[in-house]
Amino acid sequence: MTGLPQPSAALQAFVHRQGLAEPGTLLRWTALTGGVSSDIWRLDLPGRSLCIKAALPRLKVAGDWQAPVARNAHEWDWICFAHETLPGVVPQPVAHDAALGAFAMDFLDGALYPVWKALLLQGRIETATAEQVASTLARLHGCSAGNDALREQFATDDIFYPIRLEPYLIETSRKHPQLRVMLEQMSESTLATKLALVHGDVSPKNILIGPTLPVILDAECAWYGDPAFDLAFCLNHLMLKCVARRPWTTQYLACFDRFAQTYLAAVSWESAQDLEARVARLLPALLLARVDGKSPVEYIVDEADKDLVRSVAVPLIRKPPASLAEVRQAWQLALTRAGDAPR
Repeated sequence: MTGLPQPSAALQAFVHRQGLAEPGTLLRWTALTGGVSSDIWRLDLPGRSLCIKAALPRLKVAGDWQAPVARNAHEWDWICFAHETLPGVVPQPVAHDAALGAFAMDFLDGALYPVWKALLLQGRIETATAEQVASTLARLHGCSAGNDALREQFATDDIFYPIRLEPYLIETSRKHPQLRVMLEQMSESTLATKLALVHGDVSPKNILIGPTLPVILDAECAWYGDPAFDLAFCLNHLMLKCVARRPWTTQYLACFDRFAQTYLAAVSWESAQDLEARVARLLPALLLARVDGKSPVEYIVDEADKDLVRSVAVPLIRKPPASLAEVRQAWQLALTRAGDAPR
């Protein structure tokens, strides 16, 4: 025994059963932190490093947030789809055990593949990066749009609802009962929209900026549904960074603009205007969810900052905007007023 954390015996057996290591090979395990939904390990073997991921039945958050472990199989399927569609946009998939709810993929060195969230919070805010991520996301959506086989393979409403719509929209409605009808209707209409393969967690923390392509991780929420959810989810994070790092608001909003423009210009499977309207409707709800839902962002802790988010989100949920420009304008105005007010 080394005294260091070790994975379960089942995960260690998975490595040998899949032929990833010869019997007697020294397995060097390192627990990876940052996620709340899975048990994730780095496994160093002679000549290679792997990432081993197993879904948890109860997520590591303050509230009671449970989710089906079958999502691990759907994440594996999404990784395989993305790898075949756009090689390099995900780590190389290596092995999967559906019964165990675990898979292995190549581990990517953080020195070569920095996390986009870290770059954004460090002030390394590049519109070219936002454009590249948006273009990649649009390509993945476009390649899956109208695909009946994928729609059947990723018919995961029973997973997407408890790990996305309930903890974000429905939980938020419990804190804001005056918005309950609007948020419940938004949840229902989102779940009923079936247009493309959705990642479900397109957040800067799940995007590595590689030498040639962004690498997208953590597709546990993979679902054939409304691509507007992915766009709104990522734009939401670019907006929230403005609260965490006020001096860089202009740069974050420039990334917001470039991301939205790039993505919408690539939409070919439906009317870009229709998709934008759904994004604009979802975005204020997701803003509010990241302060009052089950998974609040960790960098907004001051109550005045939370109230700033609420002051923008609540009116826009009550009276849904038709365009992203309306959301952006309301957000920038609130930030400007907050900057002028004494703190």
